[in-house]
Amino acid sequence: MSELRFGGSIWCNLDIALRKVDEVYKKEIKDLNLAVIEWYILRELYEEDGQMASHLAKGVGRPATSFTPILDQLEQKGLIERRMHPTDRRGVQIYLTKQGKALRQQVETVAENVDKKISQRIADKDWQSYEQVVANFQTLNP
Repeated sequence: MSELRFGGSIWCNLDIALRKVDEVYKKEIKDLNLAVIEWYILRELYEEDGQMASHLAKGVGRPATSFTPILDQLEQKGLIERRMHPTDRRGVQIYLTKQGKALRQQVETVAENVDKKISQRIADKDWQSYEQVVANFQTLNP
């Protein structure tokens, strides 16, 4: 078993692992002309189109205050459109465009390929533990 770095520091080791996984995703989605965060947003919208921008930001783990430039990029690529919420004057909903919807199969195929590539390196019993640990981390409250 590999030794953890920095005296086993949770944050440092998770950060290093995340950066490695991020490199794998970047390589796989390069041909889609998407940044990893854009790819996450599309996946979230495939689950539920028309989300409020603030809800979408939370769904992909980003602060709403820094989310506008990312949405701008997706909008410039013609993959999403913003619409004012019909009853909340301050609310903006994010919808996939026809072009954004057309990428769904490619985006989902990449997700499957990366998950398969990574999970093949981990024993089934360890994979189940990983899923539990990640689920626990995702519910941490600062």
